[in-house]
Amino acid sequence: MVSQPDCLFCTLVAEGDHVNEADGFVAIEDINPKAPVHLLVLPKRHVDTFRDVGEFPADETKRMLEFVADTARRAGLEDYQVIVNVGRGAGQTVFHLHWHVLGGGSQFE
Repeated sequence: MVSQPDCLFCTLVAEGDHVNEADGFVAIEDINPKAPVHLLVLPKRHVDTFRDVGEFPADETKRMLEFVADTARRAGLEDYQVIVNVGRGAGQTVFHLHWHVLGGGSQFE
């Protein structure tokens, strides 16, 4: 696993309270939730942003997407949103690739 010592999410990958974990990926609860269920899916290795997703081999990209879906399923979500903020202008505040998984609210009714 390649990590950046000053990256908050690299620290949480190594030491955080994971709600799901698989080969190469973890899921944690968002500390500032925007929905009743708001999870973050993180690759264990540091990649700054979705722009750099090409650094992943195709099989790892597939496993990452499967892990996002598995995390939602394990959280009991049937209907949910998956969001990736790419760059400061889009609201990315931590520069470690992560997927927001949001659900469990009336926004789906």
